[in-house]
This record gives sequence, structure tokens and C-alpha cells, in this order.
Amino acid sequence: MRRDVRRELKRFLARSIAGDVIMSRSPSETMKKWRELFHISQVELARQMGVSPSVISDYESGRRRSPGTRFIRRWVSALLAIDEARGGRLIMELSRLERLRSDAILDIRELPRPISVREFCDALGAELVACPEEAGKPIYGYTLIDSIRAIYTLSGWEFLQVFGHTSERALIFARVARGRSPMVAVRISMIKPRAVLMQGAKPDRLALELAELERIPLAYIGSSNVEEVRAALKELYARLMGPEEGG
Repeated sequence: MRRDVRRELKRFLARSIAGDVIMSRSPSETMKKWRELFHISQVELARQMGVSPSVISDYESGRRRSPGTRFIRRWVSALLAIDEARGGRLIMELSRLERLRSDAILDIRELPRPISVREFCDALGAELVACPEEAGKPIYGYTLIDSIRAIYTLSGWEFLQVFGHTSERALIFARVARGRSPMVAVRISMIKPRAVLMQGAKPDRLALELAELERIPLAYIGSSNVEEVRAALKELYARLMGPEEGG
């Protein structure tokens, strides 16, 4: 892999991890999740950072206040340094993601300001079919995914790409052929979205059960036209930008 490409991929991953921690409703759990995703022990991570293992343990258990940006930068750098010392498996996986971006991901954005899951669903004309009590929580971005191209082809590592800079987002699965495949993919992913929306096949009983189990709001978009969904997303984004910023 060319050095400049590898450098850009590292930056992309570092921003994604840091953003996921900063925007998470539970930074301690998110930090633990990423460390385990890298298959790194608390002792190994602490050694790389030059701190006591108890520091890592305290942050992951919530015994310490949420870490500041300076600590998060050191923490992310340590994760990536350890991965590189092992051969850079995650970086190599990310190199394959670049080939998938234009095909599997139809649109991905971080919102100008957070809005509730319910407001997001209303903007897309989506019906909440599971966990409506969770619909007041905020989302910070969205990803529109072509299910036919993605659900059955993205590996566990590749699926990370759909989360952009934070997992506190809505994943919109378009052209769903089976009413359960998006929630199955979410179920086996270590990173969970704030909400899932489906366009195409209606969520089946298993999808509803998985949504309730994960406590993730699930909504159904009745429109049969994916371009209508994209237009609604574009309109929502422009509205959130405001007349001065959005033009």
C-alpha cells in the first residue's frame, strides 16, 4: 500500500474512532468496545500510552469522568500504533473499503445539528414500528445504504464504514429484499446505530424482535423510490443548515 494512502486511511480511522467516543452517550462503553475490537488488552494499551492499567480500567468502567480530547488523541494513537506493530490488519481492511464506498453507500453525512429520531423519521415519512420510546434520543448523522450491494457482501470490518464519524446516527437500508437482513447485520455488529430505517421490504417479526432486543428504534419507509428518499434527506440537511449556511 502506498505510504500516502495508508496515512490518509489512518487519519480517516482515527477521526472515526475519536468521533464515536466524543459523541457517544456512554464514552466509557465506547472506549471499551473499540479496545476489544482491536483485540488489545488494557495492560497492552496502558503500556503503549505510558499510563497505569488502572487508568484505562477507570475510564472504561466510568469511574473517571469522560476523557478530554487530548487523552482521546493519545488513546486513539496508541490503538493504531499497536495495530500497525501487528502488521496493520485494520488499516489493510480499510484500504478495501475505499472500493466499496461509491457502490454500497449512496449517501453519508454528519448533520449540522442533532435532531431526534422521531423528527428524522417524520422528515422521511417513515413509520416507527419498534422502540418508539427511544425515539426522543438525538442522532448526529445518517448513512443511506444500498442493501442489495452491501448487506450480503460487507464483512464485519467493512461494515464499520457505514458509521462515518459517529455511531449516533441513523442507518437507512434501501432496496431491502428481506424484512430482516438489516437488523441481522446490526445485531452481529459490535457498533450499534442510534436508529435503523428500512425501505423496500417491511420489517418482519424477527427484525422487530431484534430491534426490541437491541433497544434500537426501527422504522419503515413506505416509498418505493430510492431517489425520493435521497431527495428527502437532501431537503432535511438543507433545512438543518439554515438559510444563511445552506444558501
